Amino acid sequence: MSLSMLISPIAKIIDKLIPDKEAASKAKLELIRLEQEGDLAELSAMVEINKAQAEVNKQEAAHKSLFVAGWRPALGWTCAIGIFWQFVGHPLASFGLAAADIQTELPSINTENLFELVLAMLGMGGLRTYEKLKGISRET
Repeated sequence: MSLSMLISPIAKIIDKLIPDKEAASKAKLELIRLEQEGDLAELSAMVEINKAQAEVNKQEAAHKSLFVAGWRPALGWTCAIGIFWQFVGHPLASFGLAAADIQTELPSINTENLFELVLAMLGMGGLRTYEKLKGISRET
């Protein structure tokens, strides 16, 4: 359980334990400051992890071996082919088979996981957006 989930209940306890409103307000302010420092420390740690991962990605992309440098593009193309099949190939093939009066069931792909993977590969997660908004990212 994170500290942010505990702030409201702790603030109520502070109100009951400290009758002086000014002292209670100071205690609540200190609680909020501690929560914010924890959030900033967590965000800072996540940024450092992302920087380290970016460096690993650069090293992999520059590698001479196709098996090291090519796995991301291969994964991207696999996702693109799967999405293409589901939204273009499958409907066209189904229409063509129906027009030719051929009764067969074509394979269908659950694209939910493909979209998650593609969005992650494109850096469209919330942290990336946060980095760009705060100017932390090199590419703004």
